[in-house]
Order: sequence, then C-alpha cells, then structure tokens
Amino acid sequence: MLDIDAIRKRALAASTNATEALQESQEKNARLLEHAAQDTPETATACDAPDAMAAPSIPQETGQDAASTQSQVEILGQVLDADSLAQMMANTEQMQKMVQDAVAQATASGLEDMMGHLFGEDMGVLAAAMETLAMEDGEEDEEDQEPESEQMLYNLLEETMARLEALPEPAPVPYPKEGPPWEQFGILLSGIVSCLNGHSLDRMDVEEHVPVLEQQVVSIVRRSWGIDGRKDLLDMIRYLAQEGYILRYQLYAGAASPEELMDEDMDEADRESTCRAWRFVQQYKAQYHPGFLAGWDVGRAAMLARWGCYLGWITESEAIGILWELSGKAAEHLHSWREFAQSYLFGGLMWKLLRGDSSAASYLGYIADAATDLLTGQPGSDGGQWRNCPWPAQRKIGFTL
Repeated sequence: MLDIDAIRKRALAASTNATEALQESQEKNARLLEHAAQDTPETATACDAPDAMAAPSIPQETGQDAASTQSQVEILGQVLDADSLAQMMANTEQMQKMVQDAVAQATASGLEDMMGHLFGEDMGVLAAAMETLAMEDGEEDEEDQEPESEQMLYNLLEETMARLEALPEPAPVPYPKEGPPWEQFGILLSGIVSCLNGHSLDRMDVEEHVPVLEQQVVSIVRRSWGIDGRKDLLDMIRYLAQEGYILRYQLYAGAASPEELMDEDMDEADRESTCRAWRFVQQYKAQYHPGFLAGWDVGRAAMLARWGCYLGWITESEAIGILWELSGKAAEHLHSWREFAQSYLFGGLMWKLLRGDSSAASYLGYIADAATDLLTGQPGSDGGQWRNCPWPAQRKIGFTL
C-alpha cells in the first residue's frame, strides 16, 4: 500500500537538501566575485563589466565590497562616457529581466521534472494513486447524472453495431492445430481492453516491467475486479470461461418476469438493476442467442490472463494455455472480429444496465473506437492488429465425398 507519510518525509528531506545546496552555491559564487573584485579591480574592461554587474546580489554589502564596487565604477567612468555607461546599465537591467522571466518559465514548465527528482519512483506511484482517486471521483459524479433512457441506449447500440458491421475485414483463414498463430490470436482477444488501457498487443506482457506500471495494473485489477492474487484471478477466469454472461443472458431470457430472478435479500437498487437487464434481454433474445455473449466473456478473461502473467500471479505457459482455451471458445461461437466487437458492445451494455451506470453511451463509444482502430488502423499508428491477424476459419466436420 502506498505510504503517503513516507513520501512526504522524503519530499521534505529532498526539498531541504535542495535549499541548502542552493544557499551554498550562492555563497560560493559571492565569495568568488568578492575575491575577483579585490584582486583585479584595475583590470576591469568594458567586456567584463556586464558580467560583474549581472552577478547575483548579496543580501548585505560589506565596507570592503562597497569600496571594490566604487573602484570598478570609477574605472568604468574613465573608460566610457556618461551615455555609454547609462546604455550599458540599461542593457544589464534588460538582461536581468530576461533571466528572471526565463527562470519563471522554466519553473512553471519543469514542475513535473522537479517533482520527479524529489520523489524518484514514488512520484510515479503517487501519480497512479492520484489517477485512481480521480477516477473514483469521476464515478461518484456519474452517479449523480441523469441516466440515458433505455430506448435511446438500444438505438445507440444498434447504430454502433451497424457501423462496425460495415468495416472492412479479411476473410477467415485456416489455422494450424497449434502454434504461434493461435498464441497471437489469443493475445488479440484482449484487444479492446488493451486499446482502452494503452497496452501492448505484440507480446504477452502488457507493459514494460516498471514499478509504476505494475502498480497501475495492480490497481486496475483490484479496484475493478476485486482480484488480489492467483486464486482470485483463476476463479474469475474460470467463471468467465464456463459461465459468465452467456449463462446470465440465458437465465434472463428464460425468465417470464424479472421477479423470477430476484431473492428476498435484494435491495431496491438491485431489483431495479435486475428489471433493466431483464427488459434488455427480452428486447433482443429473439435476435441474439446466448453464445453471442462469448466475445464479452472471452475478451475480459483474456485480458485477466495477460494481467495475471504480467504481475507474476500465473506463469507465461499457464497464460498461453488459458488463452488457447479461450481462443477455441471464441472461434466456436463467433465468426469474425466484427462479430467479436459487436458481442463486446452487447455484453458491455448489459453490464452497464445491471450497474445502473449513467456512462453507458460514452462507454459504447469507447469500445467502438477501439474496435475500429483494431480493424482498420490509422496512418502512422500501431492500429490494425486484428486486420493483420484474420479470424480462424471454422473446421469442417464430417466426411467429404
């Protein structure tokens, strides 16, 4: 857990050390200037004068310092006329102002770098913690918003799914029984969540192994999933692979009324959520069978497997085995990346309705944007990973004559 008190102590110590170093540097510069003025006042020239006059000021001038300064001024007066000396001093004042403005600008723009030097790795951890707090605050704000009407969300879902259906996609291709194509396909099943989180899709690890990034992934898994280790992770993956929203959709589709899905311990909010999800399933049960939810279940399970491997909760070979099983399920129920993305949209909206989340419309937009980037890519970007890895063609079963 993040120790804020320890970080504050480190920051205070770093700030104190920086202040002492700055004071020491100023005193050293002042001594050097004083020594130079005492040793060579008669050698000052018009070229040396601006440097001496622009030197950092000393809080209180001693008698010897005043005499040295007066000597330099008299020498300058002998070398330069009154107008030239006045112009020189004006130029010096302008230079001082320029230096002050530059320092102010550097201070403002370099605050993040300065904080990084003060806190070190803790700065990244603190940033991750602050991001978590900001997200939690945003969730509280969303609860206060007026939820969109269910019919409006249905219309938006259908429009978005039609837009995805129109995207170009390579035809499915036969895959070997095992090997690298399946491993890459399994990783790409986590594509939507990976895109939303800025994760890599060219290897098993979602990010480089940096403490700050590892802390962010741990925060996501714990906060969003309630997973705190290997057992929780494997239990959740097993649930998504064997039951998940496929089973939930099937139960809601078979219920004659939402009351059949309720129990006595449900509070009013849970009852309302059940009613919303039941109405959603009744709206679409004739159009989409339970297996259509495979993309929603498999996509999230694949992401959990990669997160667990990245955090060291499962080995890479275990993650590869999990992704292999998930790949078979996805290829069995779905027929293209477009259908996979539509499944993710469909399951995502059902999830949002169960939560009573007012951000459902924007969430559908995020999913659609991620899927579009995975299918089409953008010039100069890293998108198009789905396009570059066609969906596996289903194997023919039976005899051919």
